[in-house]
Amino acid sequence: MLKILQITDCHMLPPRETIFGSDPQARLAAAVADINRHHADAALCVLTGDLAHHADARAYKALRETLATLAMPYQLIPGNHDDRATLRAEFPEIACDANGFLQSVRDVPAGRFIFLDTVDPGVHTGAYCERRRAWLATVLDASRDKRIYLFLHHPPFSIALPHIDQYRMLDGEDFGAVVAGHSNIRHLFFGHVHRPVSGSWRGIPFSALRGTNHQSWLDFVETRRNISSLEPPAYGIIFLGDDMTVVHSHDYLDASQKFLYDPDAPRELQVRPL
Repeated sequence: MLKILQITDCHMLPPRETIFGSDPQARLAAAVADINRHHADAALCVLTGDLAHHADARAYKALRETLATLAMPYQLIPGNHDDRATLRAEFPEIACDANGFLQSVRDVPAGRFIFLDTVDPGVHTGAYCERRRAWLATVLDASRDKRIYLFLHHPPFSIALPHIDQYRMLDGEDFGAVVAGHSNIRHLFFGHVHRPVSGSWRGIPFSALRGTNHQSWLDFVETRRNISSLEPPAYGIIFLGDDMTVVHSHDYLDASQKFLYDPDAPRELQVRPL
């Protein structure tokens, strides 16, 4: 099996600046340290958008410095808070398609990763225009003999959470028409929602994670106000095999008490603090 990692929605700011009272760089640095300690054997770490909060050049510089100690290669995808030009000024190695969208392909032992650009400049909703759809259609047609994994920022469908759904990819039906008929698409990984969400869409399994700084509160009544929280941050540990995809979400700053539990021991000895 191939082991990869997903980090999403870092919302980096210049050093020592905070949002919601939390320091995005410190929280990302803690994620990197935890990954290096426990998952240095992963083949790749994919960061699925909203890399910086205000698309500030100093924030992208802080992002590069924080990721410099990561034990494995990483791939960056833009989100609605990012600016393509400013991002590429700090990370010129990010590949572009022929139209300047930050889209690329990476072949790995598990199959083919396709990294998508769903940014619509100036708004927080996502878009996947005709030029991007044409690029993806060409790549998918050339990849019919491979297992495909798609990585993007915006979900192209409703996740039944209204205050988040208002910012989804608005032309998701057109995106869906492109992926239709490609039964070799194994999984869709996205960010943006700042929540652990999983399911399937058009027969394609999907998953999303909490961000590394702040989260979206689970409120099914609110339809307009974006309600954020400081629920525990997380990153994803993903295992890809010939006939399986497994996604673990790890709350890496969880300091709650841990216990050893042995159900076969005498009742008074089954539970012991770790």
